[in-house]
Amino acid sequence: MDSRISVWKLIVFSQVMVIAAVTDQSDVSVLNAIKSSWQNLPPDWSGSDPCGNIWEGIKCTNSRVTSLVLAGMAVRTNSIGDIPSLSQLEYLDLSNNKGIKAPLPPTIQNLKNLTTLILVGCNFFGPIPDSIGSLEKLVFLGLNHNSFTGTIPRSIGKLANLTWLDITDNQLFGRIPVSNGTDPGLDMLVNTKHFHFANNQLSGLIPYRLFSSSMTLIHVLFNNNQLSGKIPSSIGLVDTLEAIRLDSNSLDGDLHRNITNLKSVSEFYLANNNLSGPIPDLIGMNSLYYVDMSNNSFDASDIPAWFTLPSLTTLLMDKTQLQGQITSDVFHPQLQRLGLSNNGLNGTLDVGNSYKSDLIVDLTNNSIVDFTQKSGYNMNLTLANNPVCEGGGATGRYCQPMNPNFPNRLPSSNCPAASCPSNKILSPNCACANPYTGTIYFLSYSFSNMDNSTYDTILHDALMSAFRSSQLPVESISISNASVNEFSYLQYKLHVFPSGQDYFTRSTVSSIGTVINRQQLFSLPLFGPLFFLDDSYCCFPGHKSSNIGIIIGVAVGGFVLLLLIGLAITYAVYQRRQAKKAKHSNPFASWGLDNGSDVGGVPELKGARWCSFEELKRCTNNFSDVNLIGSGGYGQVYKGTLDSGHVVAIKRAQQGSLQGAHEFKTEIELLSRIHHKNLVALVGFCYEQGEQMLVYEYISNGTLKDNLSGKAGMRLDWVKRLRAALDSAKGLTYMHELANPPIIHRDIKSTNILLDDNLTAKVADFGLSKLLGDDSKGYVSTQVKGTLGYMDPEYYMTQQLTEKSDVYSFGVVLLEILTARSPIHRGKFIVKEVNEAIGKSGDLNGLHKILDPSLGSSQNLGGLTEFVNLAMRCVRDSGVHRPKMGEVVREIERIIDLVVLSLDADSASTFSNHKFSNGEVGDLYHPYGDSVSDVSSMSLPFETELRR
Repeated sequence: MDSRISVWKLIVFSQVMVIAAVTDQSDVSVLNAIKSSWQNLPPDWSGSDPCGNIWEGIKCTNSRVTSLVLAGMAVRTNSIGDIPSLSQLEYLDLSNNKGIKAPLPPTIQNLKNLTTLILVGCNFFGPIPDSIGSLEKLVFLGLNHNSFTGTIPRSIGKLANLTWLDITDNQLFGRIPVSNGTDPGLDMLVNTKHFHFANNQLSGLIPYRLFSSSMTLIHVLFNNNQLSGKIPSSIGLVDTLEAIRLDSNSLDGDLHRNITNLKSVSEFYLANNNLSGPIPDLIGMNSLYYVDMSNNSFDASDIPAWFTLPSLTTLLMDKTQLQGQITSDVFHPQLQRLGLSNNGLNGTLDVGNSYKSDLIVDLTNNSIVDFTQKSGYNMNLTLANNPVCEGGGATGRYCQPMNPNFPNRLPSSNCPAASCPSNKILSPNCACANPYTGTIYFLSYSFSNMDNSTYDTILHDALMSAFRSSQLPVESISISNASVNEFSYLQYKLHVFPSGQDYFTRSTVSSIGTVINRQQLFSLPLFGPLFFLDDSYCCFPGHKSSNIGIIIGVAVGGFVLLLLIGLAITYAVYQRRQAKKAKHSNPFASWGLDNGSDVGGVPELKGARWCSFEELKRCTNNFSDVNLIGSGGYGQVYKGTLDSGHVVAIKRAQQGSLQGAHEFKTEIELLSRIHHKNLVALVGFCYEQGEQMLVYEYISNGTLKDNLSGKAGMRLDWVKRLRAALDSAKGLTYMHELANPPIIHRDIKSTNILLDDNLTAKVADFGLSKLLGDDSKGYVSTQVKGTLGYMDPEYYMTQQLTEKSDVYSFGVVLLEILTARSPIHRGKFIVKEVNEAIGKSGDLNGLHKILDPSLGSSQNLGGLTEFVNLAMRCVRDSGVHRPKMGEVVREIERIIDLVVLSLDADSASTFSNHKFSNGEVGDLYHPYGDSVSDVSSMSLPFETELRR
């Protein structure tokens, strides 16, 4: 009897386990929806039971999906779909999937059980939704290295369990939010240890309330933003801090003395700001390893006593107004790099004999008259541009300029005689395999000797220990190519080699990336926080099934399914032919019916034509990546050739950015009306099968920005830059003064100015354009749109859009033409930089510091003074003080006249012929080259047309 009861219990238990293995149907529906809309998902995502069949990347608890890890799998999607409906999800890692080009939806708030969200190295865009503050269990939030825009949501302050907040390397702007009594803020995150906000466009003051003694922060990384004002003294209350990066901002004033309370800080970066007052006294901060205060405006000072802190490995104080003589005790045994260039140091240099032979010392551009150890020193030292190196007798190697690059050391091979096939790489253990590769970036670090193998060993052992703890099949790793990038991130190339086979599975690749980016299983005391960006893995294995029964079943079912599909296709083809006939007789027959809305009559077009989805699909080879020439938040741009033979650029909106039918109709009506040689022409459009596509003329020579930087394969000289400025100014003048009603572009920038085969500039991308209308007020009240760095501050403050907002943006473009710099360069605004360079007196002598070096000497640039004056008039704070675009055109023409006079006769003739033979502002033309007959909505030609 007992035996029968035991058997019965066993049967019941087995049945319970079988039931438990069946995935919850709501989760199955979500995963099937993902499977149908995402690309490159694991091939073993098959069957009706993801938990029972153990789909790669899926982990379940009690039949509910609790973990979704698809890191590094090269998946592609334009929407994260129904992931927020996985209500029991605790762990979500989609990192290192560059093909994820999607917004983060507000419905993310439904993941109430989520503790870990890792989206590192994808292409997420749009704002971080305010609803993210509803994820009360969230512990780790890694959104770095994406394209998020907008401001930091205040609601993040409600995440009481958050320990890691990383939004580095995005396009976030605005102020750092703190609580105000009614709304939350980041000061409420008392349990958070990491504030990583570097490489954004954050501005304003660092709030005093952001820091308090109750916080447990260890890393505050705000570098490469646009933060201003004084560093708040409250930062000295957070005695747990270990790394502070405030470099490359616009911070000013002096540093509060309570900074010395931070006894645990080992890395302290303040370089590239406007700090003033006395050099901070860091005596007592005995944990300091790395200090960089270069390029600030401190008071003139002798060498501070804290320079001799025995813990220091790196001390960078270039251009900080240091003076007097350097004492030999500064060169202590721990020091690896000392940067004191561009100061007023003088006297005789005595480096003593306590330093290490790998010490790097830069004393360029000082006033040192002699060197005690001229013939007996052993370090990498430069005294170039000091009196000691002047004159014919100065031949010491210390007078040579320093090589700015750190030495890189490749790993030595333990198997020099071995070799591998061309598609495999030799591991450190002499096995041929396909490694998983990528780059590890450290946001701060405590050393500067990249050639010291000790640091490689520490990193190697920590990673291998983490992989073993996770039971990952990793045979070995190699770490190489240590270097420091433009943002002072320390980076290493990483190769991870598989064990037991010559490739990794998808789930192992995901786990490797997660282990590194989550940083939970290893400790690196000399390294700061990190993130890992991978190279797409080459060699995922194909999915093979050994279950013959399943294969037979699938084959039989497939035959029946094919039969049904065949019948359905036959019927669909018949219906499609009938619909196509109807549509070609009236391509607008279904206008506004795709979404069931009534948007009135069909578009009234002047020149642009309707293009079928099939034609555009055919001319882009099914929207192949080979034809992809650009992408952004709106979608993708493809190059194609229409049936008519015209080469075009096709802008295809992605699902998340589709407009309503009425808005799309308004846009194509507007674009079809504007025809001018300096505006990119609308050739046609497509509005069917849920698609919204605009078809533009194809412009071959890329953007003005790429041509200024040399990225497009050429660099524009001064004359060509003036031509581009004139052409684009004419296009804008047409929009403001000749279109009826006038049109405000609202997104003028160097990437929206294209150059054709003849380097004629054309203004492009009218997606944000607004009609000025008949309103006598002369402005449109509208939500602020545009691109940071080009945006009119008056428009930003008042939300009142006028044509002078375009003038401001165009002024920024003129400054780009002059400097070849982005409007926000290393955290500094180009308008401010030019203002500072020319000073209150308007003297252009200081301009050479930011002038594009490829232009040559400013003395050879005819009309330079007038050009700078025009640009600065365009970017005045108040719109009423800016010129109209018509005045800008006339002024650029006058500048070109000055240039022509400065050229030799042949060059002047060539330039003049180009200037007048290609037409002026009033030229109107059809996208296919025919003249426009219907100009009833146009004003009279611009007055400069008379000059012809």
